[in-house]
Amino acid sequence: MTSSNVRGSLEMTAAMLISGTIGWFVLHSGLESIEVVFWRCAFGAIALTLICALLGAFKLEYLTPKRLMWAALCGVAIVLNWVLLFASYEKASIGLATVVYNSQPLILTVLGALFLKDRPGVHKMTWLVVAFAGVSLLVSNKPSSNYLSAGEFEAGLLLALGAAVLYAVAALLIKKLSGVPPYLIALIQVCIGLVILAPMVDFSHIPTSSTGWGSLVLLGFLHTGIMYVLLYDAIQKLPTPMVAALSYIYPIAAVAVDMVAFDASLSVLQVVGSLVVILAAAGVSLNWRIWPQRPKQPCLQQN
Repeated sequence: MTSSNVRGSLEMTAAMLISGTIGWFVLHSGLESIEVVFWRCAFGAIALTLICALLGAFKLEYLTPKRLMWAALCGVAIVLNWVLLFASYEKASIGLATVVYNSQPLILTVLGALFLKDRPGVHKMTWLVVAFAGVSLLVSNKPSSNYLSAGEFEAGLLLALGAAVLYAVAALLIKKLSGVPPYLIALIQVCIGLVILAPMVDFSHIPTSSTGWGSLVLLGFLHTGIMYVLLYDAIQKLPTPMVAALSYIYPIAAVAVDMVAFDASLSVLQVVGSLVVILAAAGVSLNWRIWPQRPKQPCLQQN
């Protein structure tokens, strides 16, 4: 492994570990999901403006009307994805919601088949069936934790699934923005978030403690600004299969945070289901074959 790959692996690992703590800060902010996302966008906009300025990302060639349109649409999908994901935490638990959210490669496969005529093939279709079996195990019973609201467990999982669909939509839209610095795309996204969420925010309902404000500031600067820098720098250094493999640190870290910080406990079936969903998502993103390819038979030459 080259020194560039080593650095990229460390950056990717750090980015995924940071992502795994998002739920902790969301719950400690004490706000509703829409308000949390608004303040994440506000502090994230400050962080990303500084990053874009330092890295020279503010260039007119990147800000054509067409690119701004695609970036805005992508921003709507990303921001709504955050709202649904954060809302799912108190209903389905941070750990299980994150596992379902990380079914994105599976959803991308379905969307590609529906809208891009990209046939998934028998192996990916099999992984989709495996993932469905894993999700079936996840809904076997509600996990226990002191922050979960009464009932609505299935609704929480549906919210996480909806967030994953929106993330997959954003991933398709972002293909229209090739050549645009990712930090600039992220800045446009959070600015769009400020515009669409501001009318829905109750500004009289703000954190009353330093813990609440500290959580929001960290969600903006650490989980949006610094995490983007680490993530995209790692993506530039690493081959795609390694990026895909290391991305599954995120759901594992989220489950660990849920269990350690909030004393959450999953049933054996839910643990198995979580592993099955992660395995299936990895199988799709890494193009794993369900069964080995048959070696080609050598052609016999006739004399």
